[in-house]
Amino acid sequence: MNFFLAAVGVLGVASSGPLIAATLGATTVSALAIAFWRNAIGAAVMASPTLIREPRQFGRITHREFRWCLLAAVALALHFACFITSLQLTSVAAATALVCLQSAWIAVFQLFRGTRHRWQVLAGLGIAFGGVVAITGFDMGSSPDALLGDLLAVAGGALAGLYTLAGGKARQSMTTGTYTTLCYGMCAALVAVLALIRGQPLVGFEAAGWLGILAITVCAQLVGHTAFNHLLATMSPLLVSMIILLEIPGAALLAAVFLHETLPAGTYAGLGLILAGLAVVVLGQRSGKAARRASPAANGREEPPSDRPLAELGTD
Repeated sequence: MNFFLAAVGVLGVASSGPLIAATLGATTVSALAIAFWRNAIGAAVMASPTLIREPRQFGRITHREFRWCLLAAVALALHFACFITSLQLTSVAAATALVCLQSAWIAVFQLFRGTRHRWQVLAGLGIAFGGVVAITGFDMGSSPDALLGDLLAVAGGALAGLYTLAGGKARQSMTTGTYTTLCYGMCAALVAVLALIRGQPLVGFEAAGWLGILAITVCAQLVGHTAFNHLLATMSPLLVSMIILLEIPGAALLAAVFLHETLPAGTYAGLGLILAGLAVVVLGQRSGKAARRASPAANGREEPPSDRPLAELGTD
């Protein structure tokens, strides 16, 4: 079931970049309007079943859960602001690849917290990062606008990593419906404030613009992000972020087919490196679990952090 949800989530988030680029390019919809409505609609949709089945869930939210949700919402709002704006300045393939560096940022954040990663995880991250560099290196520096777009996408990736880690903390004790409703709702409120400050309208768009917002919300927010939020309850934030890297080839191919975006020469090599990195990370997780099962429990010694299964990374 987890693999099915992961596939659905990848397809959903992969459509985000091409749909946003098409909507921004063909309508009067603003970048922050897309971020606002996808979160506002997402919060309303996710709140409905929870309010019907277990309305008391919201009254049982603890101060700890609220703090982690707030941190996740702030990071998500700034992530959307950076990523959606970057799609107006650089290519869909480059912006998507750079924003997917969130897995590398998670590893960096955890290193600062004293986590010792297994060498397989570090090797997989290195291989995947090499693939991202191969894909985006052809685009970076091609123009001032493209460079700014690349930098915004990198910042969006760091913020996405922070959002994923904070969400993992909150989801340790919260249901998917409660967490997504609270997180999306607070994110929408924060984006509305940003739109007011920036003077970007949130309403008054043509029919095509609203259709684009609806498509982005359904595919990326309700299907993609919600699937991954559910997976955070049973999988490591780091592993979830590595799976999300499949958004890169998906978004690049969708942009090539529907937006006629020309792919750089090194794109296919980069995609191969990313998939190889994912395989190394998954194999590293499995070997970690095998090593843990094989280690003698009778000696009473706790295994070192580097030998713990990947599922514990980011959720300790």
